Amino acid sequence: MAVTETQAWLTAQAEQRASAGLHRRLQPRPADSVVLDLASNDYLGLCRDPRLARAAAAAAERWGAGASGSRLVTGSTTLHAELEDELAGLVGAPAGLVFSSGYLANLAAVTALAGPDCLVVSDADNHASLVDACRLSRSRVLVSPHCDLAAIENALAGRAESRALLVVDAIGSATGRLLPLASLATLAERYRAFLVVDDAHGLGVRGDGRGAAAEAGITGLPHVLTTVSLSKALGAQGGAVLASRPVIEHLIDTARTFIFDTGLNPPAVGAALAAVRILAAEPALADAVLDRAARLAGICAVPVTDSAVVPVLIGAAQDAYRRSMALLDNGIRVGCFRPPAVPAGAARLRLTGRADLTEPELEQFRQVWQEIVR
Repeated sequence: MAVTETQAWLTAQAEQRASAGLHRRLQPRPADSVVLDLASNDYLGLCRDPRLARAAAAAAERWGAGASGSRLVTGSTTLHAELEDELAGLVGAPAGLVFSSGYLANLAAVTALAGPDCLVVSDADNHASLVDACRLSRSRVLVSPHCDLAAIENALAGRAESRALLVVDAIGSATGRLLPLASLATLAERYRAFLVVDDAHGLGVRGDGRGAAAEAGITGLPHVLTTVSLSKALGAQGGAVLASRPVIEHLIDTARTFIFDTGLNPPAVGAALAAVRILAAEPALADAVLDRAARLAGICAVPVTDSAVVPVLIGAAQDAYRRSMALLDNGIRVGCFRPPAVPAGAARLRLTGRADLTEPELEQFRQVWQEIVR
């Protein structure tokens, strides 16, 4: 393809995205922004907590700014091991393995356990990282309707493959809805399948902060592994897989996103470890998250969800974007979920409750919301 043809194609693609309301642009925020943040995943308000900043600085002083190599070469430190042990202990899992992002943890969990002899059953509402993991799995992938236990059972019962993997989000990132994890774990066990649960939006929010999988009592089961993000409720960076020791050993030996990726940098490890200890000592933070989310839902006149996520369905992508920009112009930042994050025609504003939202901030939001959106 000639240079002119390439440029013409790029221009046409950009025009199509713009006409569909799907153009995106980066909006760098200053450190001292006065905009009220109702868009981030900083559910516990720990991202700017001085305790995390001090822990990150101490880790940088002791270990350096980077991990210096992959986890199997020079990138594993005793600090990584501490985080893995304490995070696993918090959620009730036998063992843990830290990755440099939650996305990579999901890729590892699915691709290392799947393969040509395995059927992968993936919930239709799964996060993009799980979708990509399924695409890379080398398995036959069956996408089941969202939270349809009968369809899942039919798929597992009728498979020709010798093994199976059931892959779900504990809580939908765009819906805030909690899946019946205990029932899914029972189904997986009945049909000799692994259950992979992405608990990115449950950790710090459900089960006294231990997560949705721990709340359902499934984190210690040998056929269940959970993945979590360290960049949401824990306010740091990175991801982890929490599972039985044999599963963790299997990932160390076979997961490409573990073997070939530089380890998570020590400052992020130190900050995440501090957050785990705060969460273990202050489980009431999780209740505060759900309380603030319920308050936001009340202001928006939408149903309360099972999580920090408060979705407000708008419909057209252009309309959702315009409303999010109008709110931002009035000092309120909210998420704007458009395709491919949600289906066409289901664009929405996505607000998130934070444990540290104050009464004046909630009132500020109430006034702006009534003026701009309602």
